[in-house]
Amino acid sequence: MYVRDGMNAIVVTVGPAHTLRDAARRMTDRQVGAAVVTGAEQPAPAIITERDLLGSIGAGQDPDAELVGDHLSGHLLYAAADWSLERAAEQMIAAACRHVVVLDGSEIVGILSMRDIVRCWTRSGAVGDVARR
Repeated sequence: MYVRDGMNAIVVTVGPAHTLRDAARRMTDRQVGAAVVTGAEQPAPAIITERDLLGSIGAGQDPDAELVGDHLSGHLLYAAADWSLERAAEQMIAAACRHVVVLDGSEIVGILSMRDIVRCWTRSGAVGDVARR
């Protein structure tokens, strides 16, 4: 299986000047755990994840006052649409991240999460022979 088979083609985008609540609403509306951050003032695409939002709220910060640009994930990982899911999973584990931005050439075409990989593998029968309880 390939990254293109498991990725979510719905790419939620926000700008760095959006509030964390704006980002959370967009992510919730589309039922995704990450959004790509783009904008004229953004030198390259970045990402904000549900973990970034939780970190801010857990620290007592106001989601209506905090800006996306101040809470970006520290590391953005890209995957090619024609990578195997195994290769993407290995890269995600090595980078300690749960989401990758999927590229076809230089175009952003999706986001792949660890949850997407697990979904693909379990649907394809890539599970061990473990008795169900």
